[in-house]
Amino acid sequence: MDRTNSPQPRRGTKARGPYAVGDERRRRILDVAVEHFAKWGFHASSLARIAKDVGVTQGGLLHHFRSKEDLLVSVLERSEEHDVEQFFSSGFDSAADCFLRMTDLVEYNSRRPGRTRMFNVLVGESSDPAHPAHAFFARRYEAVNARLSATLRGAVDSGELLPGTDCMATAREVLAVMDGHQLQWALAPDSVDMAERVRTYLDRLYRAISTAGAPLPSAK
Repeated sequence: MDRTNSPQPRRGTKARGPYAVGDERRRRILDVAVEHFAKWGFHASSLARIAKDVGVTQGGLLHHFRSKEDLLVSVLERSEEHDVEQFFSSGFDSAADCFLRMTDLVEYNSRRPGRTRMFNVLVGESSDPAHPAHAFFARRYEAVNARLSATLRGAVDSGELLPGTDCMATAREVLAVMDGHQLQWALAPDSVDMAERVRTYLDRLYRAISTAGAPLPSAK
């Protein structure tokens, strides 16, 4: 059949009718899955329980996600895409700009405990190479380390940071500190100010490796 003159959906328009319902149900499944993976981890979570909390049958859930493994990867990819779009969609003006945006991300994470606890649980589980999220987290850490170390190398070249700064080691240290504070916060959220601790660390680090020895500028 010739589809040349068939009407095409316009980009940027919202889905209507059954498509809108399907999109909303998919989002609801992902949101509920975050809660379950955060509470029970991957292995102890059940598609049947997730479907029940969404208000659909397990078959209805499997219409959107082929398996529990597929659901897990979709949850992680959706979360990662959201963070990149919100905080890191554009390049960094400087190492200071990078550190400030990382602080913003940590502050945001403290306001979404379900997702943050899920991340902690799944990172621990995925140290097993057989875990379905193992490849995702391995790729994620490699990509984040590469981007952060490249940003630091650019800052060394521009004269912002001291020559001889070990950019890859510094990048790995930054991520380790962020993850460590996130874990401490998950254990005692009422007594750990995760964002303030990370900002204090990044400020101290920036003073140590910047050529001016200056503190991080205040957030805009």
